[in-house]
Amino acid sequence: MLKKIAKITVGTVILFAAVIAGYVIYMQMQYYRIADFTELETQNPRQEQIKTNTPYRIMTYNIGFGAYSSDYSFFMDTGEMKDGTKTTGRHARALSEKEAVENTAGSLEIMKKQETDFLFVQEVDEKATRSYQVNQREILEEGLADYASVFAKNFHSAYLFYPFLEPHGSVEAGMLTFSKYQISENVRRQFPVSDAFITKFTDLDRCFLVSRLPVEKEKELVLIQIHLSAYDEGGKIRAEQLSLLNEVLKEEQEKGNYVVVGGDFNHDIADSIENFPSGQKTPEWVYQLHNEDLAEGFHFVKADNAAEVPTCRGADIPYEKGVTYTVIVDGFIVSDNIEASAENIDEDFLYSDHNPVVMEFVLTGE
Repeated sequence: MLKKIAKITVGTVILFAAVIAGYVIYMQMQYYRIADFTELETQNPRQEQIKTNTPYRIMTYNIGFGAYSSDYSFFMDTGEMKDGTKTTGRHARALSEKEAVENTAGSLEIMKKQETDFLFVQEVDEKATRSYQVNQREILEEGLADYASVFAKNFHSAYLFYPFLEPHGSVEAGMLTFSKYQISENVRRQFPVSDAFITKFTDLDRCFLVSRLPVEKEKELVLIQIHLSAYDEGGKIRAEQLSLLNEVLKEEQEKGNYVVVGGDFNHDIADSIENFPSGQKTPEWVYQLHNEDLAEGFHFVKADNAAEVPTCRGADIPYEKGVTYTVIVDGFIVSDNIEASAENIDEDFLYSDHNPVVMEFVLTGE
């Protein structure tokens, strides 16, 4: 009997090990990074060109793959209450397909309401288990039919069997740039990313999307949408990403172009680390960026209401105003030849773990 039990036990261990090894091989075979300098097509192109000395409006909004209703928390996020209680998010998927659809539709209405000329939208799922295969890209493009659009993929993963009771699954997702004006070229630039064994399967294939819009007098408006790394202990990858971005900014400045960079920086960009009432300690992932960290000739556009309205909430617990940690990580950088002012839009994190930011700007010219 003991021999039989031992054989069963050994067989079970071998089978389990084989399953794990097979899964690791599967993940490795499915893994790839998208090439740097990938050219992307503009869908639904527009013909009108932008002009100098004319006001325009642009929004950036991370819609959180349609998952982040107020009672949602995300499994990769951790934190700590001020009394020392550790906190960890619960879910790897939206709470339901219905919630994913409703949150995406709600975010779309927020975008429409602001009547902007350009939009930067992050965490847009095209086909993903976590959002129940709801094609958010299609929903947004159909809902914003007056805009040209460009989609840059930045998250593509094989089926992730974790957490075990609610696997995150497979993901095809990215960023969308919308424009009511002519775009002459789009290039997807690859950010440095972690190649650590686990992280490379779970983190985004970070990138920034460079869109060029012709302006009079042979200049260009260069729109750069970004989504920097969040899970980066020690900040090594973040530093490399910022270094590459600054190289590009310097190149565009030497050409005399106008530059707008916007998106989810995953850093405090407004000295807001302790701006807002909270029952939580400042999370470890909150790093800060300042104008001094940027290439010469560029600066952050701090929202006029930065002292009152945050743009990102912690996702380790459901959202409760005054309890959940909040900070400003979304916004814009502009070149010094652009005059700009911004406003954080207070939607109280209704459909996402981010609030949108709207910037008004003018390309200064002679």
